[in-house]
Amino acid sequence: MTAEFVEPVPLIPHSVLFGNPSYLLPRISPDGARLLFLAPDDGVMNVWTAPVDRPDEATVLTRDRGRGIRTYGLCHDDRTLFHLRDENGDESWRLHLLDLVTGEERCATPFEGVQARVLAHNRWHPTTMLIGLNKDRRDLHDVYRLDLVTARLTKVAENPGYLSWIVDTDLRVRGGSAMKPDGGAAVYLDPPDDPDGAEPWLDVPYEDVMGTRVLGFARDGATCYLLSSIGANSSRLFAVDLATGRHTVLAEDPVYDVKQVEPDPLRHTPQAVLFAKDRDTWVYLDEEFGKDLGRIRGELALQGIDGEVYVDRGDRSDRLWTVSVVTGAGPVLYYLHDRADGRLRHLFSHQPELERYRLARMEPFEFTARDGVTVHGYVTWPPGAERRNLPAVVNVHGGPWARHTFAFDEEAQLLANRGYACVQVNYRGSTGYGKRFRNLGAKQWGAAMHTDLLDAVDHLVADGGVDAARVAIMGCSYGGYAALVGAAFTPSVFTCAIALCAPSNLLTMLAAGAPYRTPLRAFMAANVGDPETERDMLWERSPLSRVDDIAVPVLVAQGANDVRVPREEAEQIVAALAAKKLPHEYLLFPDEGHGLARPGNRETYYAAVERFLAEHLA
Repeated sequence: MTAEFVEPVPLIPHSVLFGNPSYLLPRISPDGARLLFLAPDDGVMNVWTAPVDRPDEATVLTRDRGRGIRTYGLCHDDRTLFHLRDENGDESWRLHLLDLVTGEERCATPFEGVQARVLAHNRWHPTTMLIGLNKDRRDLHDVYRLDLVTARLTKVAENPGYLSWIVDTDLRVRGGSAMKPDGGAAVYLDPPDDPDGAEPWLDVPYEDVMGTRVLGFARDGATCYLLSSIGANSSRLFAVDLATGRHTVLAEDPVYDVKQVEPDPLRHTPQAVLFAKDRDTWVYLDEEFGKDLGRIRGELALQGIDGEVYVDRGDRSDRLWTVSVVTGAGPVLYYLHDRADGRLRHLFSHQPELERYRLARMEPFEFTARDGVTVHGYVTWPPGAERRNLPAVVNVHGGPWARHTFAFDEEAQLLANRGYACVQVNYRGSTGYGKRFRNLGAKQWGAAMHTDLLDAVDHLVADGGVDAARVAIMGCSYGGYAALVGAAFTPSVFTCAIALCAPSNLLTMLAAGAPYRTPLRAFMAANVGDPETERDMLWERSPLSRVDDIAVPVLVAQGANDVRVPREEAEQIVAALAAKKLPHEYLLFPDEGHGLARPGNRETYYAAVERFLAEHLA
């Protein structure tokens, strides 16, 4: 009997997965004349432009030489490009403006340690932007009007305690949302000049706070659109008549929350609603929009392409759309769609070099947790390998108020390409599955949220696909915390752990952070724990409290300028590991914040991850 020959899968270089993408975020200018996108210039992501019908004639517009541009837009004056940059990951975002006619670039918010947030800009006010600045009080963002012609900033609203602002299409500040001491929220709409003592327009209970918010207003100003889970399990889309207060449900699902609403660019009325299930499910409220998306899907199907489709509608005439297609088993594909003739023209993919390699597709799975709760997730299996007794890495998402979705995931591709099953669990507390599931995660850090990960491993081991003796755990932010919990609380389950930007002591984590995160403290107390009344519980849920129980190797990585999880969180666990002479490695990146943005740092980190897993797991 001869053994079956399995052709080896070529290894994908780290530079291809974690270096700069070749292209990112293509958009059409408001006048329909330009194509803009992000691409590397001298190794740094910058904004490029080309005539919309000649993308091969692109030229670079910006000259950032730092961490690269990730957020940009073109204003409706048809000559101003804006983008945001911070200092080495410190989240002190500054707004930069580039005049496309003169080539002059200026910083519109040149304030030390101040964070700028773009609140609103639209076609009806082409030379005005509303931005939030925490210039006067570091814990609150006031509203400023920015005149794009003169670059003058004028304060138009002082923050009375809002976590977020509500603005209409005429750039009028209509109110905001404030956290309540119990972790709920109060939404104020058109409050009186003196808001002290004013009754909220909407009182949001704690259990609904993550599924309820005002999306915006119709252009006529008579209707606002509200996402709300109040009185239901999942968030629903409502149209609210502001004169009568009547609420009309436009879209709902009994289990899944609304993920995205596609507005009509002229009337600002919803045209479609997206529910992210295992795969996307669209509900069309506008027949013509549904036909357009149907034509795009039909063209892709003729090419044998199965993927999630997203559109960007920057062209004021709404004739030209840029289309992003996520197949999950290849690079993100970008197209130009002309609604006038229905044509779909391929522009480029986000990383063409990936097309040379055999990639894996995320596959949904579900299991029943030990308390009977149904939990969903995805597994990315090594391509070409028999799904029997494979080494696996539990790759935990951050947040934790987020979720894994069907996507192209660089980490999953690296792990699958190197022969590991990548297990991504939407543990309780994850968003998208309704408030009951989300609120099951309240104060369950290191407890039921963690046992969901253990139950996922048990499920895959019982199915025979995963070798129980070769399972690692890794993640960033909350995912890094979960990795440290895995090493400290359940070291018999995991062979090793990798923690990036990870809280190690919940007490010090909750006490630290940037001042502008102060309004979130009531929310964090309700969902993680209250340091005033639950100090013992928070310490017991901290990996640092059980460092003596760590019996597996740990790789810790940290950005030195992280304002969400300060470097002290990494260094106190590293110091404890060193004092106990426990096996560990530590990588500190001096020019990063929360997560890694620079390609060189990303490649260094993932080279260490690969080596660490090969040494301790494979």
